[in-house]
Amino acid sequence: MGDFTAVIIDFETTGLSPTLGDRTIEVGAVIVHANQIVDRFQSLMNPSMKINSFISEFTGITNQMLSKAPPVNEAMKNLKNFIKEHPLVAHNASFDSKFLDAEFSRINHKRKNEFACTLLSSRRLYQDAPNHKLATLVHFKELKTDGIHHRALADAEMTAHLWIRMISDIKSEYGLKQIPFSLMQQLGKVPKKKVGMFMEKLLK
Repeated sequence: MGDFTAVIIDFETTGLSPTLGDRTIEVGAVIVHANQIVDRFQSLMNPSMKINSFISEFTGITNQMLSKAPPVNEAMKNLKNFIKEHPLVAHNASFDSKFLDAEFSRINHKRKNEFACTLLSSRRLYQDAPNHKLATLVHFKELKTDGIHHRALADAEMTAHLWIRMISDIKSEYGLKQIPFSLMQQLGKVPKKKVGMFMEKLLK
């Protein structure tokens, strides 16, 4: 795995854009160290607004559940304490990072953690996959799953298993002994046809 610890994170939200006023309603995060999930964090959060029936059916989270949940700001302070300064990973990181930054700004905190994206890197590594949705990749790579999708902790755990598998596959396929976090970040930006060349340069 390398020497770094990573936090894999997933949000459920009221919609697609924090700039349009959407808020987070659940977060799940798992700490991965030495190819193992070593800790977990999950919290529903009350966004002080009603969620629509589509979001409720999509996630299984109801307005009644959220009415009993801690306020978003309180949950985000707890999340900040959990992730510390560790690098972050998400499947479609552009989505999760937007919401994380928006909610952190509400508690006057600026993220210093760097992000890597399993969606982008999986498109480079698993070019023969039917598509690169999380559920598809879990089935494609026969990863561990409890069968629950669109709840934050379950999705974070599945993403963590994908992250661990990708690192393992890179090591076995390309003969790399250490996989730094920066490699996983760079991989998501490499043209698909040049992945092999990118890996070969790292061996030199």
